[in-house]
Amino acid sequence: MSVKIGAPREIFAGEARVAMTPDSALQLQKLGYECLIEAGAGKAAGFSDEAYAKAGVTVVEGAEALFAAADVIAKVRPPEASEVDRLSSGKTLISFFYPAQNKELLEQAKDKGANVIAMDMVPRISRAQKMDALSSMANIAGYRAVIEAGNNFGRFFTGQVTAAGKIPPAKVLVIGAGVAGLAAVGTSVSLGAITYAFDVRPEVAEQIESMGAEFVFLDFKEQQQDGAATGGYAAPSSPEFREAQLKKFRELAPEIDIVITTALIPGRDAPKLWLADMVAAMKPGSVIVDLAAERGGNCDLTVADQRVVSENGVIVIGYTDFPSRMATQASTLYSTNIRHMMTDLTPGKDGKLVHNMEDDVIRGATVTFEGAITYPPPPPKVQAIAAAKPKEKVKEPTPEEKRAKELADFKAQTKSQVLLLGIGTLLMLIVGAYAPTSFMSHFIVFVLACFVGFQVIWNVSHSLHTPLMAVTNAISGIVILGALLQIGSSNWLVVILAALSVLIATINIVGGFLVTRRMLAMFQKS
Repeated sequence: MSVKIGAPREIFAGEARVAMTPDSALQLQKLGYECLIEAGAGKAAGFSDEAYAKAGVTVVEGAEALFAAADVIAKVRPPEASEVDRLSSGKTLISFFYPAQNKELLEQAKDKGANVIAMDMVPRISRAQKMDALSSMANIAGYRAVIEAGNNFGRFFTGQVTAAGKIPPAKVLVIGAGVAGLAAVGTSVSLGAITYAFDVRPEVAEQIESMGAEFVFLDFKEQQQDGAATGGYAAPSSPEFREAQLKKFRELAPEIDIVITTALIPGRDAPKLWLADMVAAMKPGSVIVDLAAERGGNCDLTVADQRVVSENGVIVIGYTDFPSRMATQASTLYSTNIRHMMTDLTPGKDGKLVHNMEDDVIRGATVTFEGAITYPPPPPKVQAIAAAKPKEKVKEPTPEEKRAKELADFKAQTKSQVLLLGIGTLLMLIVGAYAPTSFMSHFIVFVLACFVGFQVIWNVSHSLHTPLMAVTNAISGIVILGALLQIGSSNWLVVILAALSVLIATINIVGGFLVTRRMLAMFQKS
């Protein structure tokens, strides 16, 4: 008899996501599972009961019937007490759970004998990235936060020059450069805003700058928090670092139009980073989007699930359902995370659930197992995403070392040129022994033109002409030298051709340098 996996309709107010889509159900069936869905569970996310039935999913009327029939229950939001009460020994629940904040639910699940896998507890190691539901949802939340800010902001993001006047670009500050923060940075930059980002982990600075934003550095020695110590999340900061951080934010507040805060520390309330005095220093019409609202918020004025307007006209958005506002996309990503988790739980691909507590990912995500609470998990055997090692400072060579290097380079270049001249002389002697006199005179001109013409042009600094022009100019140098050697010929045709060669090659070289000069002038400060 095959194991049944079912997804009930979410009962949390306003939640539109669903833990199983028709596409993910097809993949689960390939693993050998029978799929169930509560009637209407996917409607808010754009998935009809007919679409599920077409994918081979059994549509069940009512949550009670689904909980009774399914061996594995997949949900999005943490379960309500009434839902945990429907679990029984041997059943497995997979959903967000937040065990540190839901200790009563944890005890209730343990008493029921159910095995609970918390998708928010998936360890942040490379192998588990495909199951990292927090990152999937944070990516959507970061994108949606910028869209929501733009909806409440009374100006363009990008700067414009119009017939009616010049419009300056908006200035956006993203606090926290995790998955949500990076998604917000990318969206803000793509919309044309001047974007700043801050994080306690300086190793993300290069990533921020590569996206076109500016990383906000602190003049403080401690800006080197080890994110790997807490599974890829930022760790709590010292009081001194926090004060330096708040001082920097106070400096930025009057100039920033939009602030997006994303800072969270696992198992703790959200740290307060944007205080009331910073809000008061912002311009009227500015917007703050607090993605940490569900955990108390990073802003003093944040109220969960509400849009608040401060006394000075700053809009503070504390919505906690950003992924749910893009329910179809969010459900697709989350159901894929669930499907990958089920793949790891089904090593035989035979529809038989194997809850292997020796597996780093499964053990890390399991919070109750066989009547016992298994939270918190032990540290994973595989190290989490490591913090980048600070780059070693390159030692500046001393004047003596520079001179020694220049002398060594000169000796190596001289040796190379002597060797080439020797080989060339030997070849000329060999050719001269057999070739007619008329051929040798032309051959000598060709060799001298190639050697001298190339050396003269190629040794010009590349700051005066581009590498491509250096090649074409070197070829022109060869042409000029060869033409000059031939211009004294007794044959009138040779003289005319040589003169034309000198004229054309000179135009090419002079024109190349003039064009390069104009290009360089474009980058010179007036």
